[in-house]
This record gives sequence, C-alpha cells and structure tokens, in this order.
Amino acid sequence: MASVRRLLRRLLAKEDILAISRRYFVSNGFDGTLTAIGIVVGAVLSGVPDGATVVKIGLGAAVGLGTSAVWSVWEIERAETRAEILRLERAMLTDLDDTRIQHEQRGARLLHATTSGLGPLIGILVPLVPFLFEGSVFTMGEAALIAVGLGVGVLSAFGAYMGSISGQRWYVAAARMGLAGLVVAGINWLLPG
Repeated sequence: MASVRRLLRRLLAKEDILAISRRYFVSNGFDGTLTAIGIVVGAVLSGVPDGATVVKIGLGAAVGLGTSAVWSVWEIERAETRAEILRLERAMLTDLDDTRIQHEQRGARLLHATTSGLGPLIGILVPLVPFLFEGSVFTMGEAALIAVGLGVGVLSAFGAYMGSISGQRWYVAAARMGLAGLVVAGINWLLPG
C-alpha cells in the first residue's frame, strides 16, 4: 500500500500527467452534463410521468457514458504508453518490463481512466438530484428547471476551473461553458414532438 501511495504521489507531481487527466475529466464531464440536460428536458417535454423514471433514464446514461469514458481512455492510453515504451526500448536497447517507467505508465493509465469516468458521472448525477424530490417537493417542470440550472452550474464550474488554470478570466470561461447547457436546453425545447 505504501508503494501505491508513493506512485500516486509521484504521478500527481507530474504536470503532464495531471494535464491529461484534467482534459479527460472535463471533456467527459462536459459530455455527461449536456447529456443530462438533454435527458431531463426531453423527458419532461415527452410527458414522462414521474421523477423516478427520469432518474432511471439518467442512470442508464451515466452507466453508458461512464463505461465509455473509462474503457476508451484505458485502451487509448494502453496503446499510446505501449508505443512510447517500445520507442524507449529501441532507443535504449533494453527491455523496460517491470521497471519504474512501466509502473508509472500503468499508474498514469489508471489515473486517466478513473478521472475520465468520474467526469460524466458527476455531470449526469448532479442534474438528476431534483428528480429524486419530484412529487414531494417539486413538480416535474420545477425539477427540470432546477436540473438545467444545476447542469449549467456544473458546466460553469468546469469552465471556471479551466479558465483559472490557463490564466483566463475564470468568469468568462465559466459563462462560455455554462452557455452550452442553455443552448442544449433551448434546442431540446424547440424540437418538434
């Protein structure tokens, strides 16, 4: 366990590894949040009768997007890190199996896949919360409005975070990301049917 903690500490100290994990987290979180907004608006406009059904639909999307995020990043990073190790082995004329380099790359792959999967889970689950209280606290319409607001908030938080690490005005980046949620809600509202 101590060796795992040391490896994690080493990985988290490397900016290139953190940057890749951040990209996966925010990109997949963005996708999950927009998916959740589309689900809640579409569900209410389609006449879904209760919040529990919306939550079940959202959980299905969370499982699908979360699995996709973890699996695809695992496979992408597996191929990329294997190619990098092969290049290093050719350059160094040595086998790098069971070395610190290989262990760090495996650890980085696990970190990237985990953060990639967490992004859409957060992005979907947060907007679903109001539907847990539909019928007792909120109507379907109120739950949908609050869900869109929460989704826009999550997107804005992603934007503010990315803006702050890149030296941009965080509130401008937050507004740009949050706007995407309003656009998705608006398009869904205007769709026929």
